[in-house]
Amino acid sequence: MVDLAKVKDLTQWRELREEITATVREVLGAMPKQRPVLQLKVIDETSYPTYVRKRVNYFVEEWERVTAWLFVPEGKDEVPGVLCCHQTTPQGKDEPAGLEGDPALAFAQRYAERGYATLAPDCITAGDRISVNLKPYDTKSFYKERPKMSALGKMLWDHTLAIDVLCETRRVDPGRVGVIGHSLGGHNALLLSAFDERIQACVSSCGFTRFADDKEPTRWVRDNGFVYLPKLREAVKTGEFPFDWEHVLALGAPSATLLLTATNDTVFSNTRSCGKAARQARNVYKLLGAGEALEDYVHDAGHCVPQEALEKADEWFERWL
Repeated sequence: MVDLAKVKDLTQWRELREEITATVREVLGAMPKQRPVLQLKVIDETSYPTYVRKRVNYFVEEWERVTAWLFVPEGKDEVPGVLCCHQTTPQGKDEPAGLEGDPALAFAQRYAERGYATLAPDCITAGDRISVNLKPYDTKSFYKERPKMSALGKMLWDHTLAIDVLCETRRVDPGRVGVIGHSLGGHNALLLSAFDERIQACVSSCGFTRFADDKEPTRWVRDNGFVYLPKLREAVKTGEFPFDWEHVLALGAPSATLLLTATNDTVFSNTRSCGKAARQARNVYKLLGAGEALEDYVHDAGHCVPQEALEKADEWFERWL
């Protein structure tokens, strides 16, 4: 595993970046070879005082459409766009849209009210994408159809297409696009920032603990239910991981990335390792002249997004978008 603290100059980083990119992509699995034509359709829409909420769908693969909530501000042009990734909740997109679930996680509604265009799609196994006869977040049928891909790889692909939707939305400035997510949405946000250069600002809440420091690394390679990254199974057994979350953070540089980390996270163990990952990745950010663009904000409110963390996220987007 590459020690980012030992990267001395940009030439060395460019070489390592290619190596790290290939390694992470290998674990994520084979992606579709061709991007589909979106063919965005508006199913219905509701008007509010400052924005319109639309239920839309679009292609993410040749024969697969995804449903999402799209919020567009009224009377404004060239606004920033924010993709809002949901946590591991059965209702999927409806939570960030503010229709169900935790109001603190209603990111799409929150930022629409602040003048951003926002998009909240369903991930595989959630919302309108729960497989027939399976429970939410059961990836059995997914791996039967796509044995060479990972669930996180598929989510990365789908979220990349979601950014296409945002960038093609009228009134959105494609040069000012961000992503936010909590828990499952948190690591999806980081992966998207790492692999999509259009992301200018990322907020990841309770999104990870380092593989190497995780007391329960088997969470990533379960035998049933939601199986994140099957190709990490051998690494979990040996404790020798091909990459860790600091490498994902570094791939996102110099895009502005804010980590919201709980000292008493009830889902992820040893969250102090998030600070370690940030410190290592910051070396790359500094080499790129963006040392202030990576921050780890720590709170003690558990696996959630407290008010002070929401306000920190608000400031982050205001600053970087």
